[in-house]
Amino acid sequence: MTIRGIGVDAVDIERFRTSLTRTPTMRERLFTASELAYVAPKLDPVPSLAARFAAREAVMKAMGLGLGAFGFHEVWVERADSGVPSLQITGRALELAVDRGITTWHLSITHSDLIALAYVIAE
Repeated sequence: MTIRGIGVDAVDIERFRTSLTRTPTMRERLFTASELAYVAPKLDPVPSLAARFAAREAVMKAMGLGLGAFGFHEVWVERADSGVPSLQITGRALELAVDRGITTWHLSITHSDLIALAYVIAE
């Protein structure tokens, strides 16, 4: 295993909630249909959405890139039946990863009432 990068990101949940309320189209711009379907049954989907947003930012950081390096729909979080999260990478994000020799991703996400965190290791 060769680590190519590590990224971590934290999102303030109430600030993220305010942004989503102020700009309702933001959900569809930031998240894939599968992510929105996953959070739809939750009483409060915002903490889970904030964690997924943090995952995108952590991927960018793991690749040494800034915001806007690729589209938000090019990286998303999937959950196995066991609950284990994983990253799906496509499009420009995948091209950038391949250019950096990244073939494997590890993801950990969590949230409390106040903050959502994502930690990414790129191999």
